[in-house]
Amino acid sequence: MYVPPRVYTNEMLSRLMDTTDEWVVQRTGIQERRFAEAGTGSAQLGVEAARAALASANLSPSDIDLVIFATMTPDYYFPGNGGLLTAALGMKPSTHALDIRMQCAGFLSGMQTADAFIRSGMYDRVLLVGAECHSGLMPWPESVWDVVKGEAEGPCDPFWRATASGMRDRAVLFGDGAGAMVLEANDSGDGRGFLGFVMYTDGTHWDKLHIPGGGCKSRPYFTPAMFESLATIPIVEGRQVFRLAVQLMPAAVREVLGRHGRTLDDVKLLLMHQANLRINEAVQKALDLPDERVFNNIQKYGNTTAGTLPIVFDEASRLGKFQRGDLVCFTALGAGLHWGAGLVSI
Repeated sequence: MYVPPRVYTNEMLSRLMDTTDEWVVQRTGIQERRFAEAGTGSAQLGVEAARAALASANLSPSDIDLVIFATMTPDYYFPGNGGLLTAALGMKPSTHALDIRMQCAGFLSGMQTADAFIRSGMYDRVLLVGAECHSGLMPWPESVWDVVKGEAEGPCDPFWRATASGMRDRAVLFGDGAGAMVLEANDSGDGRGFLGFVMYTDGTHWDKLHIPGGGCKSRPYFTPAMFESLATIPIVEGRQVFRLAVQLMPAAVREVLGRHGRTLDDVKLLLMHQANLRINEAVQKALDLPDERVFNNIQKYGNTTAGTLPIVFDEASRLGKFQRGDLVCFTALGAGLHWGAGLVSI
């Protein structure tokens, strides 16, 4: 995993918007998050995570056959981040890169995609990256960021304070960060690796999580009115998303277990997409899992979208939450709506 070094607490955000630490924690569980410095995008965050993953696997970039990069905050409209990452790592031109736009379900979908490619025999070793730079979605200028960071004397400009307060329910949710995994074929017959996935999409709920402004449906792509109305900021229908997540994620977990002859008693650890701690607590309750069999770190990083699953997996691994041979279950739900669950024997 890799996260930017600068921590932004809820108290720091209160310099910009009408919020408090108590307000944010009560609704989301988030205490702090990381934001990248200006000029740093999700591709670079992904590069740092990829380098760490390769070093952990004792591999070099030339050992990778395929790159899968999941993000909803790419550096550019095009090209995608996958090619940028291969260039930054100096990968050979024969390395193919695939970009995935599945938002909060992006990394889970990437794991399923990598698993399918490896099982097909097309690729032996895949570098899977999930990275986000949500700070680029925040509309305020650098002078406002300086007030938030404490590098400029406040108070914040009244216009931007009113603007930020109007989107505080979303602005406090997100953070910047990245995670990466190296996945390779296992022909040892020891049963370790991915057992399988269940993945679903219901496009009728597309409007529950979306950005209304921008896109090739619009002509022109962006207009001043879009920025003035904050149409370039994500719409999050919190109550509806909560209801759907608490219903669909537990169902996906049970289904993937049932398909592979396992039960919840077999799961050592459940790792959920880190969108809102209250959602994860409700999912845990629905599955009747004790605290020691779930792990959350949204408190420190906020919602890093496609970065959450590899970040939470990496921290859980470092803390010894699972061991070789343990069964770990992943689950996520995100804009689309896309959702699902996956099983891996460590």
